[in-house]
Amino acid sequence: MPASSSSLTITSKSTVYPSTAAAAAADSLKLSVSDLPMLSCQYIQKGVLLSDPPLLTFSDLALLLKRALSLTLSHFPALAGRLSTDTLGHVHILCNDAGVDFIEAKAKHLTVRGVLSPDKDVPDCVKQFFAFDRTVSYNGHFLPLLAVQVTELADGVFVGCTVNHAVTDGASFWHFFNTFAEAAQGSKRPSNSPDFRRDNVFVSPSAVLRLPAGGPAATFSQDEPLRERIFHFSRAAILKMKSVANSAGVSPAMAEIMGKQSHDGLRAGNGKVSPSPNARAPTEISSFQSLCGQLWRSVTRARKLAPSKTATFRMAVNCRHRLEPRLEPYYFGNAIQSIPTVASAGELLSRDLGWCAGLLHRNVVAHGDATVRRGVEGWEREPRLFPLGNFDGASITMGSSPRFPMYENDFGWGRPLAVRSGGANKFDGKISAFPGREGGGSVDLEVVLAPDTMAGLENDVEFMRYVSSIE
Repeated sequence: MPASSSSLTITSKSTVYPSTAAAAAADSLKLSVSDLPMLSCQYIQKGVLLSDPPLLTFSDLALLLKRALSLTLSHFPALAGRLSTDTLGHVHILCNDAGVDFIEAKAKHLTVRGVLSPDKDVPDCVKQFFAFDRTVSYNGHFLPLLAVQVTELADGVFVGCTVNHAVTDGASFWHFFNTFAEAAQGSKRPSNSPDFRRDNVFVSPSAVLRLPAGGPAATFSQDEPLRERIFHFSRAAILKMKSVANSAGVSPAMAEIMGKQSHDGLRAGNGKVSPSPNARAPTEISSFQSLCGQLWRSVTRARKLAPSKTATFRMAVNCRHRLEPRLEPYYFGNAIQSIPTVASAGELLSRDLGWCAGLLHRNVVAHGDATVRRGVEGWEREPRLFPLGNFDGASITMGSSPRFPMYENDFGWGRPLAVRSGGANKFDGKISAFPGREGGGSVDLEVVLAPDTMAGLENDVEFMRYVSSIE
C-alpha cells in the first residue's frame, strides 16, 4: 500500500543486497575513535537533483539504480551490514550482507525550479527526499546502515542517500556516491577501491564508549525554529575575499597571537589549548578560510551578541593527510576531528577580516600529526560522544567541504543540477560547504540559522556584497 504525505508518495520499498558476498576478511570492522563519537549524530543525508533521463521510464531508472547499488555494495560490504556491540563494549560493523533499503517515490507536482527555490529558503519538501529522518547512528544496530531513495519529479529526479554517520564521514560518503554513479554508467569496478584496513592510530585496542541503555539521543534540540538558505559565492567573489583577508599581511596584534600560539594546538573537541611542537607559522590565508572568517563576523553581528561573549567557530577537518604516515585517501570510515576557534564577539567585529580568518588559518595549519594523535589519546582517556549543537547561542559548526566531488555524480545523462541535504544534524549555526556547480573554486554555503539571525545575515552589507545568488 503506497505511503503518502502532503507532497510525496512512496510507491515501493525493497531490500538490495551486494551482488557478491562479503569476503571473510571483511566480516567485522571495529569502530574507531573517530567513528564512535558519531553514534549520537543522525544519519548523513545528502543527495543530487538531476534532470529527467531522456531514454528511461522511471521504472527502468529504478531498476538500473538497484542493479548499480547491488554492484556498488559488493565493493562497500560494510554499508550492507549492521552495527554490533560485543561483550566488552566494543562496537563493530558486521559485514553480514543484511542489505540496504531502496525506496521509490513520486512527487510529480514538484518541479526542478520549485526544489531549487531561487531567492527563497530551501523548501521543506527536500527533507522528504531522504529516509531515516531524525535517526541517530546508534540505531544501526537494528536498522540498515544505508538507504537510497529515488524520487520522480515533474521534470527531474532526486537521488538521496542516507548513511550511518558512525560508519562514514563526508569523504567516504562521497566516495561511495561516486562509485554508485559509475556503476550506473556500466562500470564493473570502482575507479578507486575503499581501504578497510584498521591498522591506524584511530583504532583503539581498548577504549570503550559507555552508552545509556537503549542508546544515545541527539545532543541538540530538534524542535527549535530554523531557516535554511543556500548562499552562492562565485570564484571571483571568493578570490576577492581572499585578497582582502591577505591584503594587510599579519597585523602586529595577530603576530603577537601567532607568536604565543605557534607552539600551541587544540585538543580535538574540547576547545582547550595544549602545547603543540609541530605547529607552523602562518602563511597565506586560504580562500575557504577567508570565506569562513567573513561568515563568522557576519553571523556574530547578526546575533547581536554582547562584546564580551565568546564566539566559537568549529570546523571539521579530514585527518587522512595530516597523519604521518598518511592514511590512504580512500580509507573507509570517519577520519575527522573538530577544530574549535574562539574569540570574543567584540574582537570579531572590531578587527578586520584578515584577523578573523587568520585565527582560523592558524588553527588549521597547527593541526598536524602530533595534534591529531593528542586528540586520539585524549579521547581514549575520556571516551565521549560528539557534542553536536549550539549550546550557548554563539557557535558555528562548519561541516562538509567544497573539495568533495559532489558534482561528479553523473548517472549516465549529465552532471547534477544541484546538491541538497535532508533535515539531519541541523541546528542554529550549522553550516555545510558544497562546491559550486560551475566549479573553478566557487562555493555554496548551506546556512541554517535562527529566523532573526538569518534576517540579520540577509541584511548584512559586508556579507551580501560577496554573495552571487541565494537559493
